[in-house]
This record gives sequence, structure tokens and C-alpha cells, in this order.
Amino acid sequence: MKLSIIVTSYKNPGLLRLCLDSIKNNLTLSDFEIIVADSETEEDTEILMRESYPEIKFLPSQKNVGFQFLVRRGFETSQGDYIFILNGDIIATERSIEKLLEYLENNPSVGLVGPKLLNFNETLQYSCFRFYKPTTIIYRRTFLGKFGFAQKTLDYFLMKDFDRQNTREVDWIMGSAIMTSRKAIKKVGLMDPRFKMYLEDTDWCRRFWKNSYSVVYFPNSQMYHYHGRGSAGKNAIQLLLSNPLTWLHISSALKYFIKYLGQPSPHKEKL
Repeated sequence: MKLSIIVTSYKNPGLLRLCLDSIKNNLTLSDFEIIVADSETEEDTEILMRESYPEIKFLPSQKNVGFQFLVRRGFETSQGDYIFILNGDIIATERSIEKLLEYLENNPSVGLVGPKLLNFNETLQYSCFRFYKPTTIIYRRTFLGKFGFAQKTLDYFLMKDFDRQNTREVDWIMGSAIMTSRKAIKKVGLMDPRFKMYLEDTDWCRRFWKNSYSVVYFPNSQMYHYHGRGSAGKNAIQLLLSNPLTWLHISSALKYFIKYLGQPSPHKEKL
């Protein structure tokens, strides 16, 4: 089989339906399979998959198992030579998946490739980045991010000096929509299970670079992403007290920095 599409989802059957329909309506490739790996599965999602998509492999989970676990479970079920991982809140556009596949097939040194992501109002969504530094986490999660010195660090992390119009090697790309090959995964391995949520994609990209594969942002393929921000508008103290996702982010960041303590970046950026 040419391509396995692994859709990860969590408690949003409405968006999942839009995602699956966008794949079916915009993918002309005949040799592919779709696998939906769902976290903390609810009855509405089970009914949706059973009644509307009986041909799609559905992997429910009773608990909130995290992104990397869903990817791992989907991969273990998959048969394709190429693997496209996307969140259930991604909307594919015409030939967007084929373009990623063609790019990978024509560039065997590329290990991971991601599309240009857009918000539903057509504005750009940041999906490629430079590697985290400890200050990046601090500035993104506290009031310090409002100061000028912090903004320079965050702008660098977000690659605001890059207009997102050209194909480019980058440190890492968002795991919301990312394509690779089975051959590359066999060499690099799957996402590190230490990261239940947050930085598992950063860590994965870093490992691809360490294994002599490049990571590429490919804007010729464009998709839409509903990227909710549940913590927007809250200050740092409110976040720490009320939002468990903030704790998960901080926990993952600590694991990431400990893992790579003293190690230089495996990617030398070409400017």
C-alpha cells in the first residue's frame, strides 16, 4: 500500500467528520487507507465512525492517552509505505496530500515534511519553528513575554523573519499535519513515549535531524487547522492554577531540556 493516513482525534466528532470528508473529497490517490485513533472515546464519535465511515479503521481508547500514543497505535495498524499523521481538526484541500507525498518520493533525504497551515479566516498559522530554548518556554508562559527583549526571542522561535512562501528546511514542524515514510520511521523510531502531550513533535524532528534526515516546510501544500487556545487571555498565575495543559507543557519542556542537555542543535540553518 502506498499511503496510510493516521487521524488523531479527541472529543470533537463534528470536526472529525469535516476532516475525514475533506480527505475523501480531495484525495485522488487510490492506494491508501485511513485510520482514526481516538482518545477518551465518547459515544457520539463511536456512532459517527460506525454509521458514516464503516470502511475506516477505528481505534477507540477509554482514557486520554495522548498524541504520541495515538500515533504509535495507528502506525502499528498501518500498512502504507508512507505515513501521513494529522489531527482531526485539520481540513485537507485539493491535492494537498498528494503534493506532500510527491515531494517525499522525489526527495529521499527528507524525513519529515509539513504543509502550510491556515486559519479558517485564511490567515497564516505558524507551523514551523526553531528549536526551543528554556527562555522560550518562560516567555511564552509568563508576563515576561510582553517585554521587548522577550519578543525578540519569541519572534526568532516563530521564524517571523521567514515569509512562509518558499519551501525550506526548518528545525521542526508542528505534528498537527506531518508526513514521513515507513523506512525513515524504522531508522529513527516513533515518537518518544515520555512526551504524552507537547514537544513530542519537536523531539521527533530533532531525532530525524540526528539521523541525517532533513525536516521541511512545504507551502505548496496548504491545509486548514482549527487550533484552539484554551489558555488565551489568562495570566500566568491563573494558568498554573486552573489549566492542566500548562503543567503538561512545562513537564514536557523539562523532559526535553534534560534529554538534550549540553547537546548542540543537529540542524545548521541555511539562511
